Amino acid sequence: MIKIPYLTALSTYFSYGLLFVFGHFRDFFRKILDCFHPSNLQGYAPICLGPEDFYIRRLFLRIQDCFGRPISSAPDVWFDVVQRFSNDNNKTLRRTSKVTRCLNLGSYNYLGFAAADEYCTPRVIETLKRFSPSTCSPRVDGGTTTLHNELEEIAANFVRKPAAIVFGMGHATNCTTLPVLIGKGGLIVSDSLNHNSIINGARGSGATIRVFQHNTPSHLEEVLRQHIAEGQPRTHRPWKKIFVLVEGIYSMEGELCKLPEIVSVCKKYKAYIYLDEAHSIGAVGKTGRGVCELLGVDTADVDVMMGTFTKSFGSCGGYIAGSKELIQYLKYTCPAHLYATSISPPAAQQIISSIKVILGEDGSSRGAQKLERIRENSNFFRSELQKMGFDVIGDNDSPVIAIMLYNPGKIPAFSRECLKQNVAVVMSAFPATPLLLARARICISACHAMEDLLKALEVINQVGDLIGIKYSPAGSDKQHQEQGAMKLE
Repeated sequence: MIKIPYLTALSTYFSYGLLFVFGHFRDFFRKILDCFHPSNLQGYAPICLGPEDFYIRRLFLRIQDCFGRPISSAPDVWFDVVQRFSNDNNKTLRRTSKVTRCLNLGSYNYLGFAAADEYCTPRVIETLKRFSPSTCSPRVDGGTTTLHNELEEIAANFVRKPAAIVFGMGHATNCTTLPVLIGKGGLIVSDSLNHNSIINGARGSGATIRVFQHNTPSHLEEVLRQHIAEGQPRTHRPWKKIFVLVEGIYSMEGELCKLPEIVSVCKKYKAYIYLDEAHSIGAVGKTGRGVCELLGVDTADVDVMMGTFTKSFGSCGGYIAGSKELIQYLKYTCPAHLYATSISPPAAQQIISSIKVILGEDGSSRGAQKLERIRENSNFFRSELQKMGFDVIGDNDSPVIAIMLYNPGKIPAFSRECLKQNVAVVMSAFPATPLLLARARICISACHAMEDLLKALEVINQVGDLIGIKYSPAGSDKQHQEQGAMKLE
């Protein structure tokens, strides 16, 4: 639950209200003017029409220069951001040949493997020469190489599960796996802030979906108890199976899942656990094995473990780890395995090599040093932001740090002012977050030096003072503040 000062909430509602009112006024007059011009639809309905189209035209396009900024270098600690300009009030953006060297606070480069690495890069280049960039085939045809088999074995051992299956895209891993695991007659109980890929996968399954309050095991128990007692809609028959869907680190909040308590509830009600570790695997835990290791949960208590290779491992793709029977079943039924092109061999080699570095199998201690640095960097950066008075959410040890902005006017102001001072940040707003809970999402890397973090803190502090987003002044009475705040999830 995020506590927003009442005045901030009121001004945010007012700002969005103005945008919506003026947007509808403009659309009204646009319809009048269109009456005098012949339509080119020739009887077809408009292909882009509805609330989403209105939001894009009247709200998003005003600030689209803060999103999708192209880069022209590796997403390392510092990278080159291509400058753009617009001659039509941000409706279209044109790239220039100029670049700005910026401090990278947005990429998921948690352990620094996205840039050239002394151990990984030579092996990836050799794999490219040997196997080519793509297998040009699904796994069940000609898309399985020796690297794919090795990767699945290494991934399973890394997360301490009997077996694993890998896919070429992390988002598709959730979208295509969940409909195979559960269908009509099943019950899915999903955290209210789960990722879009989990939501799409759950919807595609045809199962009944219920939502529990974010990271609240007590409410999860209430939902399970109620729906197990009621049974399926209309027939009231027992559910065929029940899945509880949670994330290890919630990508927009930086919060750690309360996994021990959730495991206890699921055991009590005989529900399967599906754990998405996209942002936690490789980034937290003593040896980088994710939230199970960090929170002391036996991986045998988590039925399905999902993760991606796009964050900590500097590559692409995703995996599902579980029992040998489960993985064999997915190999027979999962569309991403049967019909999609397999993960690129160089990408597979990058994952294999990075895992070996993390485990120290490269003959060095660089992996342990990276894990220690990302933990220290994350906790230091979060602590300093809180001391400055920013409203920061998330938990210690998480490399994802969210600075709450709330008001839509603060989104472009924060992003553009940071860019002016050569700091690149990622903005998150509706529909990725609830309407009132816009934020800047900072991703910390093990490769950020102390000088980089201090530079970022200096810039963010100046911008925070300039645009007025220090909602929790340093040294203030937090309990007194919460008395004048409203709670939102």
